[in-house]
Amino acid sequence: MLFQATCYVLLFLVWVAVFAKVRSRIVRQAALLVSSVALYLTWQPWFAAVLLISIVGNFLLGKWLRAKPHWLPLSAGIFFNLALLAAFKYVPQLTFHILPSSWMEGTRLALPLGISFWTFQALSYLFDLYRGEDLDPTFAEFALYMAFFPVTVSGPVCRMPDMLPQFRSEETTAWSDIGLGLQRIAIGVFMMQLGKLLGQGILAGDGVVSGFDRATQWSGTDVWCLAFGYGLQLFFDFAGYSHIAIGAARALGITVPENFDRPFASTNPSVFWTRWHMSLSFWIRDYVFFPLAPLRREMWWRNLALALSMVVFGLWHKATLLFLIWGCYHGVLLVSQRLLQQAERRFNWQPPKLWTPLSWLATAALISLGWIFFRANSTAQARQMLAAVASPGSYAPHFLSSSLYLLIAILSAGYAVVLLVSDALNQATSPTDASRQHSGMLSLVSRSRWFWLPAVYALALLVVLMITLTQQGGVGQMMYRSF
Repeated sequence: MLFQATCYVLLFLVWVAVFAKVRSRIVRQAALLVSSVALYLTWQPWFAAVLLISIVGNFLLGKWLRAKPHWLPLSAGIFFNLALLAAFKYVPQLTFHILPSSWMEGTRLALPLGISFWTFQALSYLFDLYRGEDLDPTFAEFALYMAFFPVTVSGPVCRMPDMLPQFRSEETTAWSDIGLGLQRIAIGVFMMQLGKLLGQGILAGDGVVSGFDRATQWSGTDVWCLAFGYGLQLFFDFAGYSHIAIGAARALGITVPENFDRPFASTNPSVFWTRWHMSLSFWIRDYVFFPLAPLRREMWWRNLALALSMVVFGLWHKATLLFLIWGCYHGVLLVSQRLLQQAERRFNWQPPKLWTPLSWLATAALISLGWIFFRANSTAQARQMLAAVASPGSYAPHFLSSSLYLLIAILSAGYAVVLLVSDALNQATSPTDASRQHSGMLSLVSRSRWFWLPAVYALALLVVLMITLTQQGGVGQMMYRSF
């Protein structure tokens, strides 16, 4: 992985240095496409062959669908993409439970990098054509859409109507975009290191990973600690990666969708799914829920369509019982929230002021509890952990290291403080807030942030790196890459 990371950095720097001010869209497209293919080839050459099959197949299906917007080419496109995805992602998992162990070697195929993400991009392209979107990319433009290296591996999931005009733009990349992109890359690197720290722990073997993989018994407080800690770890890791991907694309002159928007501030499950993995949750909403919901007018059907959409969300990650349960769990949460809102409107109930913090606390607890299904190694482990949560007598002791409790508390509080300080500094220099009176000290600190902020960032990153690297944990793999 270190080799691919080095190639990524070199290609990115060369592209920014050489092509940032080139106006010719042909040259820019060619340089981006060559860079993307070259980087993808550093993993496994046959991965690129699978991606090429998907690119060629979907490009031809798109031509067919554009000439004939009919259910037949759309159905063929859905079958082609799902069959390709299933052949590498789902069939090997199913045969593991069906075939004799002596046959397993013949069915064991490595999962092509990013196949879940670029398959969904291909499907959205076909769906948009079927809906009448005026999309007519060249083969090079479509190949670039599928292989664009900042987002190919783990998203965000992009859509052709947003990307095609940018690929065809002859505007050069502004220095402000390059600066903003580098800033977001720096934030992402730091967040991913925090995710790695949570996984490893302050002391080797005392992190979230060992809490799930090595521990054999848990108290109720242990389970809540691991549930929230894993959600925080996944957020730092995946949101950090998303910052890097979005920042790299921005520095190349391309704006891609945001993926996270302060999900821990959510006050109900519905808001959470508009803030967490946004590019995928909006994809599920637009291409699964919206087509299903109008098929029947009854409210029970809309609720069922919502639950089925979350089941698809769960199985997108992996075709296992635990991910099926995780999708059902979130489907039940969303339907329950909808029923509660209907009851509020029916009885004209006005929630008191205390309702908002209670709703936030309940949302955080329910979302965290769901991570048990997402992370547990087996249904037996998930059942044992949930039994500990439900048992009042299990809350007295704790079996996990106290350092893990301390680490999660410090990073949670630190993240909240960073957001509050960031908001205060932005507000102090906001043109729309010019009428407000800010203290001289706050205004001075805000205006001079680019002098002191790099030093604070470097010190914090150095401290985290010293802890993680001394544990000989290596570079580590981005958590969502396994999906």
